[in-house]
Amino acid sequence: MSVPVPTGCELTGAPAEYKSGAMAETLSDGDRERKVAFITGVTGQDGSYLVELLLQKGYMVHGIKRRSSSYNHPRLEHIMEPGYPNGQNFFLHYGDLTDLHALVAICRDVRPTEVYNLAAQSHVQVSFQMPMYTAEVDGVGTLNLLEAIRLSGQTKTARFYQASTSELYGKVQEIPQSEKTPFYPRSPYAVAKMMAFWAVVNYRESYDMYACNGILFNHESPRRGETFVTRKITLAVANIKAGKQECLYLGNLDAKRDWGHARDYVECMWKMLQQEKAEDYVVATGETNTVRHFVDRAFDIAGMKLKFEGEGVDEVGIEVATGRTLVRVHERYFRPAEVDLLIGDPNKALTQLGWNPRTTSLEELIKEMVEADIARVENPTLRF
Repeated sequence: MSVPVPTGCELTGAPAEYKSGAMAETLSDGDRERKVAFITGVTGQDGSYLVELLLQKGYMVHGIKRRSSSYNHPRLEHIMEPGYPNGQNFFLHYGDLTDLHALVAICRDVRPTEVYNLAAQSHVQVSFQMPMYTAEVDGVGTLNLLEAIRLSGQTKTARFYQASTSELYGKVQEIPQSEKTPFYPRSPYAVAKMMAFWAVVNYRESYDMYACNGILFNHESPRRGETFVTRKITLAVANIKAGKQECLYLGNLDAKRDWGHARDYVECMWKMLQQEKAEDYVVATGETNTVRHFVDRAFDIAGMKLKFEGEGVDEVGIEVATGRTLVRVHERYFRPAEVDLLIGDPNKALTQLGWNPRTTSLEELIKEMVEADIARVENPTLRF
Protein backbone atom coordinates (compact mmCIF):
# COMPACT_ATOMS: atom_id res chain seq x y z
CA MET A 1 0.00 0.00 0.00
CA SER A 2 2.89 2.41 0.62
CA VAL A 3 4.46 4.64 -2.01
CA PRO A 4 8.24 4.43 -2.48
CA VAL A 5 9.65 7.77 -1.34
CA PRO A 6 13.05 8.96 -0.08
CA THR A 7 14.60 7.35 3.00
CA GLY A 8 12.83 8.27 6.21
CA CYS A 9 9.42 8.62 4.58
CA GLU A 10 8.53 5.01 3.79
CA LEU A 11 5.56 3.40 5.49
CA THR A 12 7.84 0.44 6.21
CA GLY A 13 9.75 2.63 8.64
CA ALA A 14 6.74 3.23 10.86
CA PRO A 15 6.70 1.84 14.40
CA ALA A 16 4.74 -1.39 14.79
CA GLU A 17 1.93 0.32 16.72
CA TYR A 18 1.05 2.32 13.60
CA LYS A 19 0.95 -0.77 11.36
CA SER A 20 -1.44 -2.71 13.55
CA GLY A 21 -4.75 -3.78 12.07
CA ALA A 22 -6.42 -3.86 15.48
CA MET A 23 -9.74 -2.08 15.71
CA ALA A 24 -10.59 0.05 18.73
CA GLU A 25 -14.25 0.62 19.57
CA THR A 26 -13.51 2.75 22.63
CA LEU A 27 -10.95 5.42 23.42
CA SER A 28 -8.18 3.93 25.56
CA ASP A 29 -5.54 5.88 27.48
CA GLY A 30 -3.08 5.01 24.73
CA ASP A 31 -5.40 6.38 22.07
CA ARG A 32 -5.76 9.62 24.01
CA GLU A 33 -2.01 10.13 23.84
CA ARG A 34 -1.49 9.10 20.22
CA LYS A 35 -1.36 11.83 17.60
CA VAL A 36 -1.81 10.17 14.24
CA ALA A 37 -3.29 12.07 11.30
CA PHE A 38 -4.62 10.66 8.03
CA ILE A 39 -4.95 13.23 5.24
CA THR A 40 -6.64 12.82 1.87
CA GLY A 41 -5.71 15.44 -0.71
CA VAL A 42 -2.29 15.58 0.91
CA THR A 43 -0.56 16.48 -2.37
CA GLY A 44 -2.61 19.68 -2.76
CA GLN A 45 -2.14 23.21 -1.49
CA ASP A 46 -3.93 22.71 1.84
CA GLY A 47 -2.56 19.22 2.34
CA SER A 48 1.06 20.31 2.15
CA TYR A 49 0.57 23.16 4.63
CA LEU A 50 -1.34 20.85 6.96
CA VAL A 51 1.46 18.25 6.87
CA GLU A 52 3.96 20.94 7.87
CA LEU A 53 1.74 22.09 10.75
CA LEU A 54 1.06 18.60 12.11
CA LEU A 55 4.69 17.47 11.91
CA GLN A 56 5.63 20.58 13.84
CA LYS A 57 3.08 19.58 16.50
CA GLY A 58 4.56 16.09 16.83
CA TYR A 59 2.07 14.03 14.81
CA MET A 60 2.64 10.90 12.80
CA VAL A 61 1.17 11.95 9.45
CA HIS A 62 -0.18 9.60 6.78
CA GLY A 63 -1.49 10.72 3.42
CA ILE A 64 -2.86 9.10 0.28
CA LYS A 65 -1.99 9.84 -3.31
CA ARG A 66 -3.40 8.42 -6.51
CA ARG A 67 -1.24 6.22 -8.71
CA SER A 68 0.32 8.20 -11.54
CA SER A 69 3.00 7.51 -14.13
CA SER A 70 4.29 11.04 -13.61
CA TYR A 71 5.58 12.85 -10.53
CA ASN A 72 2.52 14.25 -8.78
CA HIS A 73 3.55 15.51 -5.37
CA PRO A 74 5.94 18.47 -5.88
CA ARG A 75 4.38 20.36 -2.95
CA LEU A 76 5.65 17.64 -0.61
CA GLU A 77 9.14 17.35 -2.07
CA HIS A 78 10.81 19.49 0.60
CA ILE A 79 9.21 17.43 3.38
CA MET A 80 10.61 14.23 1.91
CA GLU A 81 14.16 15.53 1.76
CA PRO A 82 16.54 14.22 4.45
CA GLY A 83 16.86 16.64 7.33
CA TYR A 84 13.35 18.11 7.21
CA PRO A 85 12.20 18.49 10.86
CA ASN A 86 10.23 15.36 11.83
CA GLY A 87 10.07 14.36 8.16
CA GLN A 88 10.64 10.74 9.18
CA ASN A 89 7.11 10.80 10.62
CA PHE A 90 5.46 11.40 7.24
CA PHE A 91 4.18 8.46 5.18
CA LEU A 92 2.45 8.17 1.81
CA HIS A 93 0.05 5.43 0.70
CA TYR A 94 -1.65 4.74 -2.60
CA GLY A 95 -5.37 5.32 -2.35
CA ASP A 96 -8.42 7.07 -3.74
CA LEU A 97 -11.70 8.32 -2.28
CA THR A 98 -13.59 6.17 -4.77
CA ASP A 99 -11.97 2.97 -3.43
CA LEU A 100 -13.74 2.07 -0.19
CA HIS A 101 -11.74 -1.14 0.30
CA ALA A 102 -8.42 0.73 0.19
CA LEU A 103 -9.70 3.36 2.61
CA VAL A 104 -10.84 0.72 5.11
CA ALA A 105 -7.47 -1.03 4.87
CA ILE A 106 -5.55 2.19 5.50
CA CYS A 107 -7.77 3.16 8.44
CA ARG A 108 -7.24 -0.27 10.01
CA ASP A 109 -3.47 -0.13 9.49
CA VAL A 110 -2.90 3.46 10.56
CA ARG A 111 -5.59 3.79 13.26
CA PRO A 112 -5.73 7.58 12.90
CA THR A 113 -6.82 9.82 15.73
CA GLU A 114 -7.59 12.61 13.26
CA VAL A 115 -8.80 12.34 9.66
CA TYR A 116 -8.72 15.34 7.34
CA ASN A 117 -10.66 14.94 4.10
CA LEU A 118 -9.15 17.54 1.77
CA ALA A 119 -9.38 15.53 -1.46
CA ALA A 120 -11.81 16.72 -4.13
CA GLN A 121 -12.35 17.61 -7.74
CA SER A 122 -12.32 21.23 -6.67
CA HIS A 123 -12.44 23.21 -9.90
CA VAL A 124 -15.90 24.74 -10.35
CA GLN A 125 -15.63 25.21 -14.12
CA VAL A 126 -14.51 21.60 -14.60
CA SER A 127 -17.47 20.37 -12.56
CA PHE A 128 -19.85 21.64 -15.25
CA GLN A 129 -18.00 19.48 -17.79
CA MET A 130 -17.58 16.47 -15.48
CA PRO A 131 -20.58 16.53 -13.11
CA MET A 132 -20.75 12.76 -12.56
CA TYR A 133 -17.07 12.43 -11.72
CA THR A 134 -17.29 15.44 -9.41
CA ALA A 135 -20.26 13.89 -7.59
CA GLU A 136 -18.48 10.54 -7.29
CA VAL A 137 -15.32 12.02 -5.77
CA ASP A 138 -16.62 14.95 -3.75
CA GLY A 139 -19.94 13.51 -2.60
CA VAL A 140 -19.76 9.71 -2.60
CA GLY A 141 -16.03 9.83 -1.86
CA THR A 142 -16.68 11.62 1.42
CA LEU A 143 -19.29 9.01 2.28
CA ASN A 144 -16.71 6.29 1.51
CA LEU A 145 -14.25 7.81 3.96
CA LEU A 146 -16.86 8.13 6.70
CA GLU A 147 -17.84 4.51 6.09
CA ALA A 148 -14.19 3.44 6.20
CA ILE A 149 -13.90 4.95 9.67
CA ARG A 150 -17.10 3.22 10.77
CA LEU A 151 -16.29 -0.17 9.21
CA SER A 152 -12.82 -0.15 10.77
CA GLY A 153 -14.40 0.35 14.19
CA GLN A 154 -13.05 3.84 14.82
CA THR A 155 -16.12 6.02 15.16
CA LYS A 156 -15.18 6.78 18.78
CA THR A 157 -11.42 7.09 18.32
CA ALA A 158 -11.00 9.08 15.09
CA ARG A 159 -11.99 12.71 14.74
CA PHE A 160 -13.07 13.74 11.24
CA TYR A 161 -12.65 17.04 9.41
CA GLN A 162 -14.44 17.69 6.11
CA ALA A 163 -13.22 20.45 3.80
CA SER A 164 -16.46 22.12 2.86
CA THR A 165 -16.76 25.25 0.73
CA SER A 166 -18.29 28.70 0.48
CA GLU A 167 -19.61 27.63 -2.93
CA LEU A 168 -22.45 26.01 -0.96
CA TYR A 169 -23.93 29.49 -0.57
CA GLY A 170 -23.91 30.08 -4.35
CA LYS A 171 -26.84 32.39 -4.99
CA VAL A 172 -26.38 34.05 -1.63
CA GLN A 173 -29.42 34.40 0.60
CA GLU A 174 -27.80 36.83 3.05
CA ILE A 175 -24.63 38.88 3.50
CA PRO A 176 -22.32 37.95 5.13
CA GLN A 177 -22.69 34.18 5.11
CA SER A 178 -22.57 32.33 8.43
CA GLU A 179 -23.12 28.78 9.66
CA LYS A 180 -26.87 29.50 9.68
CA THR A 181 -27.12 30.90 6.14
CA PRO A 182 -29.22 28.66 3.82
CA PHE A 183 -27.32 26.89 1.05
CA TYR A 184 -28.09 27.58 -2.62
CA PRO A 185 -25.45 25.72 -4.68
CA ARG A 186 -24.85 26.96 -8.22
CA SER A 187 -22.54 24.31 -9.69
CA PRO A 188 -22.16 20.52 -9.77
CA TYR A 189 -19.14 21.01 -7.50
CA ALA A 190 -21.23 22.82 -4.90
CA VAL A 191 -24.03 20.25 -5.16
CA ALA A 192 -21.55 17.41 -4.52
CA LYS A 193 -20.05 19.30 -1.61
CA MET A 194 -23.51 19.81 -0.13
CA MET A 195 -24.02 16.04 -0.15
CA ALA A 196 -20.71 15.68 1.68
CA PHE A 197 -21.68 18.36 4.21
CA TRP A 198 -24.90 16.60 5.18
CA ALA A 199 -23.22 13.18 5.21
CA VAL A 200 -20.87 14.52 7.89
CA VAL A 201 -23.79 15.88 9.91
CA ASN A 202 -25.63 12.56 9.53
CA TYR A 203 -22.68 10.47 10.77
CA ARG A 204 -22.17 12.87 13.67
CA GLU A 205 -25.79 12.49 14.74
CA SER A 206 -26.29 8.81 13.85
CA TYR A 207 -23.04 7.30 15.13
CA ASP A 208 -21.94 9.91 17.68
CA MET A 209 -18.83 10.45 15.57
CA TYR A 210 -16.70 13.53 16.17
CA ALA A 211 -17.15 14.92 12.66
CA CYS A 212 -17.22 18.54 11.57
CA ASN A 213 -17.38 20.68 8.44
CA GLY A 214 -15.09 23.62 7.82
CA ILE A 215 -16.93 25.90 5.39
CA LEU A 216 -13.81 27.43 3.91
CA PHE A 217 -13.97 30.57 1.84
CA ASN A 218 -11.36 31.14 -0.86
CA HIS A 219 -7.85 30.62 0.42
CA GLU A 220 -4.74 31.03 -1.69
CA SER A 221 -0.97 30.74 -1.61
CA PRO A 222 2.02 30.28 -3.91
CA ARG A 223 1.08 26.57 -3.86
CA ARG A 224 -2.35 27.20 -5.40
CA GLY A 225 -3.01 25.29 -8.62
CA GLU A 226 -2.36 27.24 -11.81
CA THR A 227 -5.95 26.83 -13.08
CA PHE A 228 -7.47 28.73 -10.15
CA VAL A 229 -8.09 32.39 -10.84
CA THR A 230 -5.71 33.92 -8.28
CA ARG A 231 -2.77 31.79 -9.37
CA LYS A 232 -3.72 32.27 -13.03
CA ILE A 233 -3.45 36.00 -12.38
CA THR A 234 -0.11 35.99 -10.55
CA LEU A 235 1.49 33.57 -13.01
CA ALA A 236 0.31 35.68 -15.95
CA VAL A 237 1.72 38.80 -14.27
CA ALA A 238 5.09 37.07 -13.92
CA ASN A 239 5.07 35.87 -17.53
CA ILE A 240 4.03 39.28 -18.88
CA LYS A 241 6.77 40.95 -16.84
CA ALA A 242 9.28 38.49 -18.32
CA GLY A 243 8.02 39.06 -21.87
CA LYS A 244 6.70 35.50 -22.16
CA GLN A 245 2.99 36.40 -22.37
CA GLU A 246 1.17 39.34 -23.92
CA CYS A 247 -2.21 39.40 -22.22
CA LEU A 248 -4.24 37.90 -19.36
CA TYR A 249 -7.75 36.72 -20.23
CA LEU A 250 -10.36 36.49 -17.45
CA GLY A 251 -14.10 36.19 -16.90
CA ASN A 252 -16.21 38.17 -14.43
CA LEU A 253 -14.02 40.93 -12.98
CA ASP A 254 -16.88 42.08 -10.76
CA ALA A 255 -17.07 38.76 -8.88
CA LYS A 256 -16.35 39.35 -5.20
CA ARG A 257 -14.50 36.87 -3.03
CA ASP A 258 -13.32 36.56 0.55
CA TRP A 259 -9.63 35.62 0.17
CA GLY A 260 -7.35 34.34 2.92
CA HIS A 261 -4.04 32.48 3.12
CA ALA A 262 -4.13 28.67 3.05
CA ARG A 263 -1.43 28.49 5.72
CA ASP A 264 -3.69 30.38 8.14
CA TYR A 265 -6.73 28.27 7.25
CA VAL A 266 -5.16 24.86 7.92
CA GLU A 267 -4.49 25.99 11.48
CA CYS A 268 -8.23 26.51 11.85
CA MET A 269 -8.86 22.99 10.51
CA TRP A 270 -6.65 21.60 13.26
CA LYS A 271 -8.32 23.73 15.94
CA MET A 272 -11.74 22.34 14.96
CA LEU A 273 -10.61 18.85 15.95
CA GLN A 274 -9.29 19.93 19.36
CA GLN A 275 -12.67 20.94 20.83
CA GLU A 276 -14.86 19.03 23.30
CA LYS A 277 -17.78 19.01 20.88
CA ALA A 278 -17.82 18.65 17.09
CA GLU A 279 -19.41 21.61 15.32
CA ASP A 280 -19.36 23.22 11.88
CA TYR A 281 -17.52 26.49 11.30
CA VAL A 282 -17.23 29.18 8.65
CA VAL A 283 -13.56 29.89 7.92
CA ALA A 284 -13.17 33.30 6.31
CA THR A 285 -11.63 36.75 6.75
CA GLY A 286 -14.91 38.68 6.75
CA GLU A 287 -13.59 40.94 3.97
CA THR A 288 -14.45 40.86 0.28
CA ASN A 289 -12.73 42.20 -2.83
CA THR A 290 -13.35 41.98 -6.55
CA VAL A 291 -11.29 39.95 -8.99
CA ARG A 292 -10.47 43.31 -10.58
CA HIS A 293 -8.88 44.48 -7.31
CA PHE A 294 -6.74 41.34 -7.13
CA VAL A 295 -5.61 41.87 -10.74
CA ASP A 296 -4.83 45.54 -10.15
CA ARG A 297 -2.75 44.86 -7.03
CA ALA A 298 -0.87 41.94 -8.63
CA PHE A 299 0.22 44.02 -11.62
CA ASP A 300 1.08 46.99 -9.40
CA ILE A 301 3.27 44.84 -7.15
CA ALA A 302 5.14 43.70 -10.28
CA GLY A 303 5.70 47.31 -11.35
CA MET A 304 2.92 47.59 -13.94
CA LYS A 305 0.24 50.15 -13.11
CA LEU A 306 -3.12 49.49 -14.77
CA LYS A 307 -6.19 51.51 -15.61
CA PHE A 308 -9.46 49.78 -16.49
CA GLU A 309 -11.72 50.94 -19.30
CA GLY A 310 -15.00 49.64 -20.73
CA GLU A 311 -17.66 47.36 -19.26
CA GLY A 312 -18.55 43.67 -19.34
CA VAL A 313 -16.81 41.67 -22.05
CA ASP A 314 -15.45 44.93 -23.49
CA GLU A 315 -13.53 45.83 -20.34
CA VAL A 316 -9.75 45.97 -20.64
CA GLY A 317 -6.82 46.64 -18.33
CA ILE A 318 -4.30 49.01 -19.88
CA GLU A 319 -0.77 49.63 -18.61
CA VAL A 320 -0.55 53.34 -17.83
CA ALA A 321 3.12 53.70 -18.74
CA THR A 322 3.02 52.01 -22.16
CA GLY A 323 -0.60 51.89 -23.26
CA ARG A 324 -0.39 48.11 -23.68
CA THR A 325 -3.58 46.14 -23.12
CA LEU A 326 -2.56 43.55 -20.53
CA VAL A 327 -5.98 42.32 -19.37
CA ARG A 328 -9.01 41.34 -21.45
CA VAL A 329 -12.37 39.80 -20.57
CA HIS A 330 -13.57 36.77 -22.53
CA GLU A 331 -16.97 35.15 -22.27
CA ARG A 332 -15.48 31.64 -22.28
CA TYR A 333 -14.30 32.22 -18.70
CA PHE A 334 -17.75 33.04 -17.34
CA ARG A 335 -19.54 30.28 -15.42
CA PRO A 336 -22.90 28.96 -16.67
CA ALA A 337 -24.29 30.10 -13.28
CA GLU A 338 -22.28 32.87 -11.66
CA VAL A 339 -21.62 33.32 -7.94
CA ASP A 340 -21.21 37.06 -7.62
CA LEU A 341 -20.61 37.81 -3.94
CA LEU A 342 -19.08 35.66 -1.22
CA ILE A 343 -18.12 37.08 2.17
CA GLY A 344 -17.94 34.96 5.28
CA ASP A 345 -18.82 35.70 8.89
CA PRO A 346 -15.99 34.05 10.89
CA ASN A 347 -17.18 35.18 14.33
CA LYS A 348 -17.94 31.66 15.57
CA ALA A 349 -14.42 30.47 14.70
CA LEU A 350 -12.94 33.59 16.27
CA THR A 351 -14.80 33.27 19.56
CA GLN A 352 -14.94 29.48 20.02
CA LEU A 353 -11.63 28.47 18.46
CA GLY A 354 -9.56 31.57 19.18
CA TRP A 355 -8.52 31.66 15.53
CA ASN A 356 -7.09 34.74 13.81
CA PRO A 357 -8.27 34.92 10.18
CA ARG A 358 -5.91 37.70 9.18
CA THR A 359 -2.45 36.52 10.18
CA THR A 360 -1.64 37.32 6.55
CA SER A 361 -3.25 40.39 4.94
CA LEU A 362 -4.60 40.26 1.39
CA GLU A 363 -1.86 42.64 0.27
CA GLU A 364 0.79 40.37 1.80
CA LEU A 365 -0.84 37.33 0.20
CA ILE A 366 -0.88 38.85 -3.29
CA LYS A 367 2.72 40.04 -2.88
CA GLU A 368 3.85 36.58 -1.76
CA MET A 369 2.15 34.92 -4.74
CA VAL A 370 3.44 37.44 -7.31
CA GLU A 371 7.01 37.26 -6.04
CA ALA A 372 6.91 33.46 -5.99
CA ASP A 373 5.70 33.29 -9.59
CA ILE A 374 8.27 35.83 -10.76
CA ALA A 375 10.94 33.64 -9.16
CA ARG A 376 9.44 30.50 -10.76
CA VAL A 377 9.44 32.05 -14.22
CA GLU A 378 13.12 32.81 -13.78
CA ASN A 379 13.85 29.36 -12.31
CA PRO A 380 11.13 26.72 -12.95
CA THR A 381 12.74 24.25 -10.52
CA LEU A 382 11.91 26.39 -7.48
CA ARG A 383 9.35 25.06 -4.96
CA PHE A 384 7.40 27.12 -2.45
